[in-house]
Amino acid sequence: MPANPLRPLASPLPFDRLSADVVAPAVDGLLADARARLDAIRAGTAGDPLAAFDVATLPLDDAMGVVSHLESVATYPAWREAYNAVQPKLAAFYSSILLDAEIYATLARHAETPAAKALAGPSARFLTKTLEELRRNGAALDPVGKQKLEAIAVDLGNLTTRFSQNVLDATNAFELVIEDEARLAGLPESARVGARESAAAKGKAGFRFTLQGPSYLAVMTYLDDAAVRESVWRAYNARATTGDHDNRGLVGDILRLRKEKARLLGFADFADLTLADRMARTGRTAYDFVRDLEARTRPFFDRENEELLAFRRSIEGPGAPALAPWDVSYYAEKQRRALYDFDEEELRPYFSADRVLSGLFDIVSKLYGVEVRPHAGLPVWHEDVQTFELREADGRVAGLFYVDLFPRESKRDGAWMAGLHTATAPDEAHLALMCANLSPPGEGRPALLTHREVETLFHEFGHLLHHLLSRVPVRSLGGTNVAWDFVELPSQIMENWCWERASLDLFARHHETGDPIPEALLAKMRRARTYRAASAMMRQLGFASVDLAMHTEHDPARDGDVIAYARAVIARFSAAPLPADYAMIAGFGHLFASPTGYAAGYYSYKWAEVLDADAFTRFAREGLLSPEVGRAFRDEILARGDSEEPSVLFERFMGRPPRLDALLERSGLVQAT
Repeated sequence: MPANPLRPLASPLPFDRLSADVVAPAVDGLLADARARLDAIRAGTAGDPLAAFDVATLPLDDAMGVVSHLESVATYPAWREAYNAVQPKLAAFYSSILLDAEIYATLARHAETPAAKALAGPSARFLTKTLEELRRNGAALDPVGKQKLEAIAVDLGNLTTRFSQNVLDATNAFELVIEDEARLAGLPESARVGARESAAAKGKAGFRFTLQGPSYLAVMTYLDDAAVRESVWRAYNARATTGDHDNRGLVGDILRLRKEKARLLGFADFADLTLADRMARTGRTAYDFVRDLEARTRPFFDRENEELLAFRRSIEGPGAPALAPWDVSYYAEKQRRALYDFDEEELRPYFSADRVLSGLFDIVSKLYGVEVRPHAGLPVWHEDVQTFELREADGRVAGLFYVDLFPRESKRDGAWMAGLHTATAPDEAHLALMCANLSPPGEGRPALLTHREVETLFHEFGHLLHHLLSRVPVRSLGGTNVAWDFVELPSQIMENWCWERASLDLFARHHETGDPIPEALLAKMRRARTYRAASAMMRQLGFASVDLAMHTEHDPARDGDVIAYARAVIARFSAAPLPADYAMIAGFGHLFASPTGYAAGYYSYKWAEVLDADAFTRFAREGLLSPEVGRAFRDEILARGDSEEPSVLFERFMGRPPRLDALLERSGLVQAT
């Protein structure tokens, strides 16, 4: 019988040899291996129990990282069936570790030994955090409580997996085919070509539109036909609310289980449980932060919306109706063009995906003293996937990574980075990937991106660097294994290099002529940067607010249906009234596609944006491509993982605590004096 490529996980990763039938036997074997390692810790035969605990589940973790990844990017019915079949036993196993009184007692005894008391640095922090995590997650519960908690973990794993799959299926179920090209007035040529090619790929005539990002955003931003905009907007914001893909009940069930889990563990709500190990510490602190930003942003937000309605009426007459949600992006784009003579489509020819990647690698090389080069020979899961290596100045390969940029029906929407293996030794390489759903190439033309898509690439590569440049000897504290309200700092700060001439000239070149962005166009782009910045801020604060409200305040007996409750919360942050069928949270994977994910933590994007806006001021002051500042950021942030408190790392880089005003200033949300 041929060896199972997941047990042990082969190197290079065997994406070309994985099939659905290997998943269940691999998981069973890897679970047995992990249980044996944990038994050795309990029995005192594992040597250093702390070091052994750090790697006890390593083979299982790495293998399941690959399996979960393929469910996100290359799923098919048999693979999904195999993936779903192993989820309950995995959820039960991982939950049982956190509930294990013997493991907890063993590590607690170890903490009292002279060897443990002599620990310093990451090892000492890992011991402290591990004992705190075990206590926080139920190791001290009685047997009945542990049984309840384990059952909750299994149920949450099943429900959130179903939620994620329903969103993918509901997204793929929608298409709008328009045969009359006259109805496409306003749509850029790039979007027309993409829609025509999408229809042809399905054997259909005309133009095909979907709910995948590039197609959806083009319709909402440019299409003149308001009826089409409305139908697409409604479809997107009511995804996964009907038929076999209905997530509405799942949302309530997931929230109920999360609340039960928090109460069982002695926390007031799921936010307090989730944030106990993050920078905010409590749901109240996070909520206060969000409300403070909301209050400081709202006057600008109200003014922006008044000005947008006045702009519409200046075009269509004083009797023009108030804006509907499917009108906002459309008229905002027209207003932006009028105010700044700026059409974002003018930038697209300067952002071919290959050149953007190459320039991104060049910037990283200048800042952090590394080299990124193609790495041939790695098996991949799809022909679009590219593979690279990141080399140190001494030639050592610090990491290998995969890049998967374009949408397809077997791939979930959005953009993300994932670590596939976290190295702990200097001669060991990290493994990671980044995925997106960007504007794809077409017949005879390269993939030409919007500036927002360029920012997405830089953002995800920031996460990737956080993983690949980690130099932490403890696996559990390495890479992106940091507080979730700190993890977005390395990603969001990278977006700043998408706005500066010195960095743009390294990758923003016309795909036909090689010319850089003309100065006049760049000036218009930068002037428009803070256009409707308050609306962008309020959109994110709305998501953060509904997240925290659902996880701290919602009571079904008092507040009723959670979908309607969420709609009412988000309505306060919407630029236009929301219709009664608005149910965005039924498709909100950030909150409900995994047992925790960004649940009670969506505020992290804004929390970390404060950090990134402030940290970038040092680059702006001392040198945009300064290797000295880059080295400091690498040494104090990227390389350190969770080896120290994130506030300590930030203050070491900046020499002081963060300033909230840095974000407001960058966004233009400060009152003139």
